[in-house]
Amino acid sequence: MSRFEMPLGDTALAVAYYKVEDGRVVLLHTEVPQELSGLGYGSMLALGVFEALRRGGKRVIAKCPFMSSHAAQNPEYAVLLDG
Repeated sequence: MSRFEMPLGDTALAVAYYKVEDGRVVLLHTEVPQELSGLGYGSMLALGVFEALRRGGKRVIAKCPFMSSHAAQNPEYAVLLDG
């Protein structure tokens, strides 16, 4: 399993775990430290992840409910989704 990382200050990280399956990026799980939850860091991470995948011409399967919801709310990312 691999992950995208977004540093949050000196010690904390927001992460989005993924794997590559049949040439598609499968987004599995997103984590933001609980003490920083609700501050928009998850959305910033999702934006960075989807932008990187779009620039790379990748197709995406969003098994992570947070990433799936983010894509559904942003049509420019929803077009990347398979399944």
